[in-house]
Amino acid sequence: MHTREEQMKAFGRLLDVLDQLREKCPWDKKQTNESLRPNTIEETYELCDALARGDSHDTMKELGDVMMHLCFYAKIGSELGQFDIYDVLRQQADKLIFRHPHIYDSSQVGEDEPRPLPFRGERSVAKDRQFEQATTAEQVLQNWEQIKLKEKDGNKRVLSGVPAALPSVIKAYRIQDKARNVGFDWAKKEDVWDKVKEEIAEFEAELSKPLSADAGEEQKQKVRKAQEAELGDLLFSLINASRLYKLNPDNALEATNAKFIRRFTYIEEHSIRVGKPLTEMTLEEMDTLWNEAKQQEKN
Repeated sequence: MHTREEQMKAFGRLLDVLDQLREKCPWDKKQTNESLRPNTIEETYELCDALARGDSHDTMKELGDVMMHLCFYAKIGSELGQFDIYDVLRQQADKLIFRHPHIYDSSQVGEDEPRPLPFRGERSVAKDRQFEQATTAEQVLQNWEQIKLKEKDGNKRVLSGVPAALPSVIKAYRIQDKARNVGFDWAKKEDVWDKVKEEIAEFEAELSKPLSADAGEEQKQKVRKAQEAELGDLLFSLINASRLYKLNPDNALEATNAKFIRRFTYIEEHSIRVGKPLTEMTLEEMDTLWNEAKQQEKN
């Protein structure tokens, strides 16, 4: 691996290249926060895909793309006289120091070379002693949420830090996790299954309600909204269960998506080899091929 000096030199080189492109490249010159935003979302998902696949080379490459976007936003901020990359990095370091009182004294916020505490529990700021005793990851997370509420520019409400634009599965997990950090959670994780079963029954009951033949569009929409509401409750409860059992529902669903794609592609490739379109295959034929694909994965 490279030295810190080499790492800083590489980071400075990226900033230099970005400065030159912003000045001389027609495409880079015209970019704004608004025009870059969709590309940033795409690059972030590409990074997530590389991480999910465990591909270290692609992860490195996609990290570079995301890093470029972060520096680009800082560059635009500096041009507008709002902030530059120094402000971004310094504020982030200060925030990390402030949120880790079990490692740093909060008086070191703003220092260029913060020093870890001599040993756990030794602090000069007595009022923060409630946060000093974090010795497990669980305790650190609980302290994290409480400290964020104390920050000058921090979240004013426990759930206000959950981005509105997060994908629904991740958002549900984060909402539940933040509520847990302030004590709003099941006393025993096993208790969640009663809730899951309750939501399954309510969803099934809503789907089973008869709809009269002469029902108008307004009535149909009302029924659909009620069904979607029960489906949402069921999904939320399943995500809650996965969280309690320390499973990541987004990762699990993505793995299942990939598995389905592999198996369905196996069926499709067979149909191409034998010259029989999927639309002409029977469900039984597809099931047989599906089971073949499953068996191959086990071998």
